[in-house]
Amino acid sequence: MSDFFVPLLNGLTIAMTIYVIASGLSLVFGVLGVLNFAHGSLYMCGAFLLFTLMRYVLPPPMGFWVGLCVVPLLVAVLGALLEMALLRFIYKADPLYQLLLTYGLVLIISDVVKLIWGAEHQSVPRPPGFTGSVALWGHLFPSYNLYILWPSGLATMCGLAYVLHRTRLGRLIQAATQDREMLGALGINVRRLYTGVFALGAGLGGLGGVLAAPMGAIYPGMDLDIIIDAFIVVVIGGLGSVGGTVLGAMTFGVLRSFGILFMPQFETLFIFMLMAVVLVVRPQGLLGTHVTSGH
Repeated sequence: MSDFFVPLLNGLTIAMTIYVIASGLSLVFGVLGVLNFAHGSLYMCGAFLLFTLMRYVLPPPMGFWVGLCVVPLLVAVLGALLEMALLRFIYKADPLYQLLLTYGLVLIISDVVKLIWGAEHQSVPRPPGFTGSVALWGHLFPSYNLYILWPSGLATMCGLAYVLHRTRLGRLIQAATQDREMLGALGINVRRLYTGVFALGAGLGGLGGVLAAPMGAIYPGMDLDIIIDAFIVVVIGGLGSVGGTVLGAMTFGVLRSFGILFMPQFETLFIFMLMAVVLVVRPQGLLGTHVTSGH
């Protein structure tokens, strides 16, 4: 039983972490039609801002919990500034220009991170109460991983679902994915809505950085590592589909966990093979729809 259950928990932990990050990427694409390659950079900013807060401003035990609330808001503000200063001017441009701009942001933010924090690896301590392990079926399982699963990851998933399906903002976001022009004709400030959606997506990326920081080293370049995984998740689940992102993240996490356990030399290959099969059989993803850009 433990040979199955513990890897499953590991897979779900990976899934929850990547879901928080990929949901912001998928949300931005679904509404704005922009493949934000710099989303991983916002994730990296979240991790380094938490490191700075806990190292120089508010050390443990309160530093992590304050950072969990404050850092995503700071990254959301950064995302809003980037959208207003740069991205809103290329919504009607060819997607290639969008990719070039967001990749340029990756290079700029990476250099800024190196300038401020240096090129060395840094670490963030786990929050008090989640530094040890718990025994599950005779195996030790990190208690912080359980925190990622519940309440943090699941609460984020439920909170995002509530916003999208039970609030006026959520109705506007869903309307924007269907008919942007009609939304503007009804008197909605579409430009402000786009800024808000991009800020929300950036905040989710920053939250992902906060949650992932205590699980390993943080370093310049971690943005490129995570953005590849996030793109795989949204491609499998469906670009622009938050529900598809859930399914894609669960598939990605469980497949990676069991791949590492049984065939570690091929675990990455299995994930890319699955993505290739999805692209051939259902190019829009498992739960995605054909979304066209244009504003």
